[in-house]
Amino acid sequence: MRRQLEYAAAWPFIKMLGILPRPLARAFGITVGQVVYLLHVRLRRVGMRNLALAFPEKTEAERALILRGEFTSLGRQLAEVCRFPKYTRENIEQVVGYDGLENYERAYARGKGVLFLTAHFGGWELSAFTHSLHGHWLHVVMRPMDNPYLDRLIQGYRTMHGNRTVAKDDFVRGLLGAMKAGETVGILMDTNMTPPQGLFVDFFGIPACTASGLARIALRTDAAVVPGFTIWDRELGKYRLRFDPALELVRTGDPEADIVANTAKFTKVIEEYVRKYPDQWLWVHRRWKTRPEGEKGLY
Repeated sequence: MRRQLEYAAAWPFIKMLGILPRPLARAFGITVGQVVYLLHVRLRRVGMRNLALAFPEKTEAERALILRGEFTSLGRQLAEVCRFPKYTRENIEQVVGYDGLENYERAYARGKGVLFLTAHFGGWELSAFTHSLHGHWLHVVMRPMDNPYLDRLIQGYRTMHGNRTVAKDDFVRGLLGAMKAGETVGILMDTNMTPPQGLFVDFFGIPACTASGLARIALRTDAAVVPGFTIWDRELGKYRLRFDPALELVRTGDPEADIVANTAKFTKVIEEYVRKYPDQWLWVHRRWKTRPEGEKGLY
């Protein structure tokens, strides 16, 4: 019953943002994000702790400014997700423009599959959606939402133009099948994991338990690993879906060492984007929650 009530409360809000003109929807979404920032003490505490770990050289005021920017980013993305049913291939250019599409196309043309390396950064929900509107549907590995009613609604939005979701429980089989067929899979690999699915590599100089599946699949199938991030561009007033050239995999002949080395390499790519646009990453996630054995917790 509680989850039904949550859905009943959220649905009118989602519909309202969906029918408002885009500038108003964005402004309203950003306002909601700022209200959550002010009221949600636990999230604010986690965010400030993460920022202190990542940027010890910054002042508390500088970190707070970055964190407020994150909630602005989340609110802006919320508004765009609610407007998904209104977007078409013709009008999505007003919201998201490509940057480096040739890098994706070159990787896809190899025919061995593409692993789309990304993170909870910028407008991450818009990346797969926009790509599918342009005819490039993909598999998206995502954890279901806790509320099954909202999860069904959002999954419908994510897949309305051909995208398919891959449950984390079916991660390996789903990826192997997609790579064999020469398809594309998007993977958000910036969340805290636990062994044995995760292994420790540095993120901002601190060991972080990180999903190793992308490296394992890439090494096994020779699929192209293409970094892709949907960046809010203040000057353009819209997002840029940026694809970088495919990464060259580390292959030393030692399978386990190569998995660690490539996982570290992929994580470094994410870190570089976060350093460049710090207010666009999800600081309120406890990224360093899992610690190496015997090490004290950070939260």
